[in-house]
Amino acid sequence: MISASNICLAYGRRTIFKNVTIKFTPGNCYGLIGANGAGKSTFLKILAGDSEPDKGEVSIGKGLRLAVLRQDQFAFDEELVLNTVIMGHKRLYEVMTEREAIYTKEEFSEEDGVRSGELEAEFAELNGYDAEAEAAVLLNGLGIGEELRHKKMKELEGGEKVRVLLAQALFGNPDILLLDEPTNHLDLKSIQWLEEFLGRFQNTVIVVSHDRHFLNQACTHIADIDFGTIRTYVGNYDFWYEASQLVLKQKQDANKKASDKAAELKDFIARFSSNASKAKQATSRKKLLDKLEIEELPVSSRKYPFVVFKPERPCGDIILEVKGLSKKIEGVEVLNQLDLIVNKGDKIAFVGGNSLAKTTLLQILAGELEPDAGSVRWGVTITSAYFPKENSRYFAKDLTLIDWLCQYPPHEGESFARGFLGRMLFSGDEATKMTSVLSGGEKVRCMLAKMMLTNANVLLFDEPTSHLDLESITALNNSLISFSEVVLFTSHDHKFVSTLANRIVELTPGGVIDRVMTFDDYLENAEVNALREQLCRGEADLKL
Repeated sequence: MISASNICLAYGRRTIFKNVTIKFTPGNCYGLIGANGAGKSTFLKILAGDSEPDKGEVSIGKGLRLAVLRQDQFAFDEELVLNTVIMGHKRLYEVMTEREAIYTKEEFSEEDGVRSGELEAEFAELNGYDAEAEAAVLLNGLGIGEELRHKKMKELEGGEKVRVLLAQALFGNPDILLLDEPTNHLDLKSIQWLEEFLGRFQNTVIVVSHDRHFLNQACTHIADIDFGTIRTYVGNYDFWYEASQLVLKQKQDANKKASDKAAELKDFIARFSSNASKAKQATSRKKLLDKLEIEELPVSSRKYPFVVFKPERPCGDIILEVKGLSKKIEGVEVLNQLDLIVNKGDKIAFVGGNSLAKTTLLQILAGELEPDAGSVRWGVTITSAYFPKENSRYFAKDLTLIDWLCQYPPHEGESFARGFLGRMLFSGDEATKMTSVLSGGEKVRCMLAKMMLTNANVLLFDEPTSHLDLESITALNNSLISFSEVVLFTSHDHKFVSTLANRIVELTPGGVIDRVMTFDDYLENAEVNALREQLCRGEADLKL
């Protein structure tokens, strides 16, 4: 068990936590949620002992082992991948290292013999003989193949390193597991594996995630950070949303009822307090008014941006035709003879394990990359807007947000830019912030504002939910569901894909699978699953 008592934390005048007391019990998975800046990652660091609160303490049961998903991708660069995972159990790795050092000695003393016996006993008690097998299972589940396990960490890509660090946190059955955004850099298959792993996990899990489907599948409880405190709900994310909205509505209704009653009493008192025959009744009503309690509802840290895409004109009959599209990146073929026809009303999710292939396709469709072969033909009625996965080049100049937005059409001046930025939660002085100090989520909201200005009828999105909080994801998700024209997108957010897409295009090593159906139906379709296996093994040469 892990608990926090009377935790207080403030940055200057801004209160993050005020007397937070909470207990996390074994067998439960807690989803720690809240708006960006509410203190989710900070609270995890306090629980992990990596950060100190202004006041209060954290208690961990005696002898319990706590594991944390570390974010430093370079901390283990000189270590082998397999060893990095096993290092998640610090004591086991110490025993393993000392044991191996003794056995590699050329001369084996009597003292070494005694010590090796002690180490062997502890090694067995810590399940050391199964350590490499357990590490291999975790790595396999997270998409790190056998060919990478004996390489040094510095030889891996950034996303692969993150997966290894996740395996490190999961290794050795820790008593308490703290995970901050564990689904980042995971494909949908790996996310599903992690959901199943946590479903079987018998100890305590506390996880921060912006993936609503993951929170629904993995969590037994939701710990909601808002109003400077943390409130726990039994159930998953959807249950929390319904319950919290109900509680808020009940408070608002009670306040309205009390306010209406107060207004009625004040009116009576004002009209009859000077009337001798009604004075007694007025006095009685004044006593009732004094007893009325109107709760001052605190201001929530949750804010929803106003995301609306309005196409200037509907798409014509011809939207997009792609023929024989091929592209190599640094000598590696990522697209090979891709054919695609986009139809009216299509909301296409591009899926598959190769994120580079999906990003490359969207870059070519957006005109940011030239294909090696093949053609891309847009219809004459089409205007498109593109949301890139990597947006740093759009913020290379250090400008105020107003000046940044005024770079893009329709160039209607500062007042217009302020109004538009306000819709995206940059109100007042926030609109004069410099682009150099923007967070990842703020940059995403700027890019969405830029896209909305285009009034395009085809929207291209490459992982738009990255860096956004749950409120912004919900606003974007609902806006695109309502969008009347065409959306082409990639996302690792299961709920985002399943609620938006009406057509799935999967890029596999052996070819393309293209089906008009929802994402959940696609995942459960036996024919599709069989075809995917064939294509991934290169046993079928099919164009679909």
